[in-house]
Amino acid sequence: MKREPRIWLTLAGGLAGLVLGSGVPRAAGADRATSEITVYKRPSCGCCSKWVDHLRAAGYNVVAHDTSDPSGVQRSHGVPPKLGSCHTATVGRYVIEGHVPADLIGKLLREGPAVAGLAVPGMVVGSPGMEGAGAQHYDVVAWDRQGRTSVYARR
Repeated sequence: MKREPRIWLTLAGGLAGLVLGSGVPRAAGADRATSEITVYKRPSCGCCSKWVDHLRAAGYNVVAHDTSDPSGVQRSHGVPPKLGSCHTATVGRYVIEGHVPADLIGKLLREGPAVAGLAVPGMVVGSPGMEGAGAQHYDVVAWDRQGRTSVYARR
């Protein structure tokens, strides 16, 4: 039985793609250009560091910057005061405020809605980086450039 050379080339090419493309973890559904997240946090904040670890575990490349003025960072990125938390991040064209779960950041990047960003206002026990006893249900809030808000997801 004679085999077509094209079949072997196709199989070899597919295998090479799997081998060469498998070494870098990345966020599910996010392309490489938008998978870097820049985080602005207080240097001594443990929950912020845990949230950064949560993002890295999800495959994001995180660049963390310590700041002594998180409120100033929030203002400069257009975060409505009522949505404030302990850290602010940027990814692609979006702003992420507080302990937003990594899977919802991936969903945001995949779907590309016309919002400015996502927030988990305050310090909600049970959100990523705030794990512990007494976990609470919480809303992940989207906002637009006019400051209008809506519930993006419930956890």
